[in-house]
Amino acid sequence: MNLLKTIAVSFALATSILVAPVAFSAEAGGDKNVAVQEAIKNTEIKLLEAKELLEKGGNSEQILQALTDARQHQKEFRYEQTERTRQKLNNKLTDSRKAFEANDNNKALADVTAALTLFLDMKKIYEANH
Repeated sequence: MNLLKTIAVSFALATSILVAPVAFSAEAGGDKNVAVQEAIKNTEIKLLEAKELLEKGGNSEQILQALTDARQHQKEFRYEQTERTRQKLNNKLTDSRKAFEANDNNKALADVTAALTLFLDMKKIYEANH
């Protein structure tokens, strides 16, 4: 009886060791791509929203929220070949927010436009490799 229990436990452990890495690695790879795709879509939407609001002189809270959301979404855009550009994008969004808070809408708009250009470059690089 003891031998039967030992064999059953050994079989269960061996099966779980063999199956688990395959199952989890497939999920992790798929989730990463989906997360990056979502980050691309959401960042682009928020950058365009911030630009439009700055051009039209929108509500301050909406502009700040769009800038904050764009900054948060771009953090999920993790791709090795675009990491330095992502850091520059983050700096532009920070500069834009500071300029807007200092009532310098022209500089804020220029920074958002530069951030959008950087983002589109990142997107192009990512899509060329995927």
